[in-house]
Amino acid sequence: MPSDYLPILIFVLVAAFIVAVALILPHYLGPRKPNKAKLDVIESGKLTYGSARRRVPIQYYVIAMLFILFDIEVLFFYPWAVLFWDLKWFGLIEMGVFLTLLIIGYVYIWKKGVMEWKP
Repeated sequence: MPSDYLPILIFVLVAAFIVAVALILPHYLGPRKPNKAKLDVIESGKLTYGSARRRVPIQYYVIAMLFILFDIEVLFFYPWAVLFWDLKWFGLIEMGVFLTLLIIGYVYIWKKGVMEWKP
């Protein structure tokens, strides 16, 4: 029984070796020409300014959470589309209910003014 797992162990060891080589080899063989521009910390294409402990408006987090929420909900469309012909009317009605709830949630946050950007 344990010999059945030998191919999996070999696969994991080979994968770990490839990862180790891919991470360690460029460190020793790659060129090193550091300068001020390369060493600057850049986030989202902009240079940082001020302290990292400064207050950030809550609107950033709200927009990020809404993006994640709606993005994950849209991911449910793919398995539905793959099985569309197998699900027949049941799948169509269920997706209609899902879309209705999604649209109601979207209209709700729109009416509450959550997506309005107030600087």
